[in-house]
Amino acid sequence: MDVHSLPGGAKAALEAVLMVLDQPATEEELAAGLDLTVDAVRALLAELEREYSGYTVKAPDVETASVAGFGSTPRGFELRNIAGGWRIYSRADFADIVGKYVLEGQTARLTQAALETLAVIAYRQPVSRARVSAIRGVNVDSVVRTLAQRGLIEDAGTDPESGAILYRTTSYFLERMGISSVADLPHLSPHLPGLEGIAEFYDADRM
Repeated sequence: MDVHSLPGGAKAALEAVLMVLDQPATEEELAAGLDLTVDAVRALLAELEREYSGYTVKAPDVETASVAGFGSTPRGFELRNIAGGWRIYSRADFADIVGKYVLEGQTARLTQAALETLAVIAYRQPVSRARVSAIRGVNVDSVVRTLAQRGLIEDAGTDPESGAILYRTTSYFLERMGISSVADLPHLSPHLPGLEGIAEFYDADRM
């Protein structure tokens, strides 16, 4: 089907796809699904991103633009490029309001133990449960299962020496953190009182 023949054309077709995504999609994936070039999709994404933020007219067109077209009100949602792909999200300004309409079970916060375990996996990945337990000083089996069930970590194969299952963070983790890759995680060094003896737990290049 030619998306240009649909109501609203290619932009509306792209918007319809973005509205139903449950995880970020790359420009290449969107282009393939809509039978458009990557450049065309990239241009449409930029246009939608501006439109959702209330900027619907480019500077050279200001004089001929209608009042409604030029000064549109920002939408309650926005288009973000996170975790290597694009997706529509509710605007952060409305987090408190939106939170009232989300089921409590779907927004249950992670426990402190889960957050600490997730942090170790994020900075040490791929890493085994035994290694995480050694770093935290407690058994993390149940916490690791919880993180896996939440879709925040996943199986990353096995350790060639011990045969233990290794874990890494998922694209959903990146999405929830609002970053594109684990390289964007904050450096730990500025938050540590000293590095003496820390090398046995953390590699220097992870700091």
